[in-house]
Amino acid sequence: MPVIAIIGAGPGLGAAVARKFGREGFSIALIARNQSKLDTMAAELTAAGFTARAYAADVLTPVSLEVALARAGAELGPITALQYSPLPSRDYLKPVLEMTPELALEAMQFSALGLIHAARAVLPAMRAAGSGSIILINGGTSVKARAGFAGTSVAFPAESAYGEMLHDVLADEGIRVNQLVIPGGIPQLQLANGIDGVADRIWGLHAVAGPFRTMLIPLEDGRE
Repeated sequence: MPVIAIIGAGPGLGAAVARKFGREGFSIALIARNQSKLDTMAAELTAAGFTARAYAADVLTPVSLEVALARAGAELGPITALQYSPLPSRDYLKPVLEMTPELALEAMQFSALGLIHAARAVLPAMRAAGSGSIILINGGTSVKARAGFAGTSVAFPAESAYGEMLHDVLADEGIRVNQLVIPGGIPQLQLANGIDGVADRIWGLHAVAGPFRTMLIPLEDGRE
């Protein structure tokens, strides 16, 4: 059974992606900081007929993230798809003149370095299998810096750069690395098919080869 690991799993987009991939025959590894909330999500997915397990980890603590991914691989099988979508702290949305070096470093650790640790944990099995996908979910500051969102404006582009380099070097190995840019909160965007439509787009990034970056909607239509 293929396996998707969702880093930053929550009751919104994470749950919608879990349901979509579950309907496509995937087992689901839910990864986030709060074990009790993850357990509730896993129980709801299991009650709906899916195979789901919960693994608490903090992307700011690389060892915990690597252990969670290793446990998921051991219990569910090798990770076939990885979604990296932890929700940035509101501290990272401070104006640029209030950003300290310490805050910038933490934002970089959360976004770019967290992805690097996660990718290095799952890529050996994907490369051995000759298939797999890594999907980055980012906001509009991954494309255009905003002085009011200084932390993500620094960290998201670094995460994007690493993802794009992976996309380029792994394409010939059958491994897709893609980014979906969502320029605003999904409820505020008032999308025709709502959050399930976003999950469908993410499935498409896994299933069909394409360019590295996909915009959910045009940047200028966003509501960040």
